[in-house]
Amino acid sequence: MTGNTDFDLFKISEDHEALREAVRAVADDKIAPHAAEVDEKSEFPQAALDALVAADFHAPHIAEEYDGVGADALATCIVIEEVARACASSSLIPAVNKLGSMPVILGASEELKKKYLPLVASGEAMISYGLSEREAGSDTASMRCRAKKDGDSYVLSGQKSWITNAGVSQLYTVLAVTDPEGERGRNISAFVVEKSDEGFDFGEPERKLGIKGSPTRELHFDQCRIPADRIIGQEGEGLKIALRTLDHTRVTIGAQAVGIAQGALDYALGYVKERKQFGKAIAEFQGLQFMLADMAMKLEAARQMVYVAAAKSERGDQDLSFFGAAAKCYASDVAMEVTTDAVQLLGGAGYVKDHPVERMMRDAKITQIYEGTNQIQRMVMARQLLKG
Repeated sequence: MTGNTDFDLFKISEDHEALREAVRAVADDKIAPHAAEVDEKSEFPQAALDALVAADFHAPHIAEEYDGVGADALATCIVIEEVARACASSSLIPAVNKLGSMPVILGASEELKKKYLPLVASGEAMISYGLSEREAGSDTASMRCRAKKDGDSYVLSGQKSWITNAGVSQLYTVLAVTDPEGERGRNISAFVVEKSDEGFDFGEPERKLGIKGSPTRELHFDQCRIPADRIIGQEGEGLKIALRTLDHTRVTIGAQAVGIAQGALDYALGYVKERKQFGKAIAEFQGLQFMLADMAMKLEAARQMVYVAAAKSERGDQDLSFFGAAAKCYASDVAMEVTTDAVQLLGGAGYVKDHPVERMMRDAKITQIYEGTNQIQRMVMARQLLKG
């Protein structure tokens, strides 16, 4: 075979690698130094937000026609991966901006897109995603939040649970039942809610195992009246739009998981080269070398799965549901394994907060849970396989 460029398909472009270098520089300089304090104080990473907005990395996925930079899905994943390598909480800024805005991108009227997407693109607003409820987590169709049509308004009543960046985001895409007597799953609609809307409030911040710098709170709606033109798509299309959104954004959680795992592996590698026992660096012991090899091998496999899924997201391939679920599931399982092994490699030092790997281990756990537990991801994959 001569002159065949097909193999270039498996090579990241120079533009993507240049982007990685740029994001890593920002993350190392402006984000990583605050990561431990953000975790310790459960404090929103404002310095990270400022740095990401200044560099246009806070919502890179928004198209140029809405004043964004128009990064493709792979570029967005690289941004999230590199920020997560430094601080998982901070990586939820670009990740959740994509999650919250995707329903608008996929289903909203042009008027709604022009009203809200430029606000997110400029950094003036962040946007969060309100789908889950206390009794409707994996079973989203059983949600109880209601949106009742009243003239030229909708009135929202109910709550949403586990909402990432709640309270700091200015905008929220919220799913609510618009036809209580309608067919389950086809009676739900999506809306944009503004933080300043009367009757909209927040619960107390959750006390969490990890990602402590990203506030997680409930959304409370008490006769919250919003204009009817804030509906995303048509009545009854909300759950369909929400599930399409997750097909795309599960890939970004895979990227976050890869970044967390890479940060842990990088730190562990540095440590084992310096730590001496029995008169030599512990990196020279074969048992530890095998651990490192397995960590790197699984991490690279996860990265490739995420990048393939990102390419499918960009193209809108028919098999995105399978690949998005597979990338998120595999990468998050790998992140949990790699961070746990990183703690093990540091021994007693890994268990204390003087080193970041214990934080990374705690942060990794949520990637197996949010945007669909990994049990749900396996159900999604199996259904796609059985459909053929």
